[in-house]
Amino acid sequence: MSVVWYECKVKYRKTDETGGQKVLTEPYLVDALSYTEAEKRINEEMAAYISEEFKITNIKVANYAEIHPFENADRWFKSKVSLIAYDEESGKERKTSMYMLVQANDVREAYDNTIHVMKNTMGEYSIPAISESPIMDVFPYFSGEEGETEMLERFNTLKASKPEKPEAEIIDHMEFETAAEE
Repeated sequence: MSVVWYECKVKYRKTDETGGQKVLTEPYLVDALSYTEAEKRINEEMAAYISEEFKITNIKVANYAEIHPFENADRWFKSKVSLIAYDEESGKERKTSMYMLVQANDVREAYDNTIHVMKNTMGEYSIPAISESPIMDVFPYFSGEEGETEMLERFNTLKASKPEKPEAEIIDHMEFETAAEE
């Protein structure tokens, strides 16, 4: 059975650094079997994070084929992957596109992570587009059966890890002579 992801928009009031209140509407992803279950799950998940009241303003089916969290990343990127197949009857190439949600810190890292995910793919593919997604968090479904608890812990550990702070910048003191112009 394939996984169906639902994008749920949640509206809530947030207190900023200055103590002011701001109303935010943020999208989240949940893995569910139906709209009803998606609503129930997003209510449960958000209740753990938001102490005040919140409102679910929209639920729709998201078009992600796969979700891939990565360590030390804090944003989600939507990668469009075009699978290339050769149609022997017509003699033409056919492209089928799918979207992946990949965790990364920037577009370059999202591209590298997409390549990493696709490395065992037998067929040809291209990555025509990668863009930052507004998705704030992803909540996969795990039934709690044996073995799935470890999968849930690994997923949550990966997605919750924060980017490492770069060490002090290394200054290169090497000097190069420029070639004399002729």
